[in-house]
Amino acid sequence: MKKIISTLLMACSFTIIFGQDSTALKFDPLKKELQVEAACGQCQFNMKGKGCTLAVRIKGKSYFVEKAHIDAFGDAHDTAGFCNAIRKAKVQGKIVKGKFVATYFELLGVEL
Repeated sequence: MKKIISTLLMACSFTIIFGQDSTALKFDPLKKELQVEAACGQCQFNMKGKGCTLAVRIKGKSYFVEKAHIDAFGDAHDTAGFCNAIRKAKVQGKIVKGKFVATYFELLGVEL
């Protein structure tokens, strides 16, 4: 019985900790929309950090992205994934303490 309760408690904890952010990224027609370059900050933009993290480049400066996760847009290590290619994206949000806090993030089509 203790094992069952421990397992359920652990499963609930993982769901809470690693669950999706409940605030969906939605387009706001009243906010400015930017077209940016998006990629893995470490692999493509040579930013310092651990692992692979989504980043955007705005006016030549790179920022890690909060509220949008690198894996939400497919396999980052695929041929056209963020770790292997710099992609175009339409975004809304603001820069807060050196990070881009996204309120909207739309990945544009792959250019061939």
